[in-house]
Amino acid sequence: MLQSELDLLVMSTKRGNQAAFNALINHFHRPLTHYALKLCGDPELAKDAVQETWISTAKQIRKLNDPKAFRCWLYKTLKWRVTDAVRKQPRIESFTYSDATYDDETNDEKSELLKMIAQLPINEQEIVHLFYFCEMKLAEIANLQDVPLGTVKSRLDRARKQLHVIYQR
Repeated sequence: MLQSELDLLVMSTKRGNQAAFNALINHFHRPLTHYALKLCGDPELAKDAVQETWISTAKQIRKLNDPKAFRCWLYKTLKWRVTDAVRKQPRIESFTYSDATYDDETNDEKSELLKMIAQLPINEQEIVHLFYFCEMKLAEIANLQDVPLGTVKSRLDRARKQLHVIYQR
């Protein structure tokens, strides 16, 4: 979806257009679910966090000043929901990649790639996931993680180099 189309949907949703909100849900629901699952490793907890994110989005979207910030705002809301839910549960130590989340896209290469990504440090796994699987821009990732853009760039570069080394083995 082009940024201009997304902006129009966000502005329409802010004005109360339910069809526009449904279009946002249709576009973002699956990537949000994947991201939530990566953060917590629990499909039920991820599903609940995404549901709570959409409820919060419906209530709070009118407060969003810049439609261009919607994607980052949405993912940040989800991250807060997952973080709150995980705090209430036993700590999860890894950023889990499950082939089941990509069931209609699975193949041997993707499975191998996910195994290689799982060998990266958690913060680099998250950046790789957001950049390649959620198709977020580097600036959006920096905003989401509350780190400087340069930090995101260096972590992504380090992750790419480590993946290359892992692939060469």
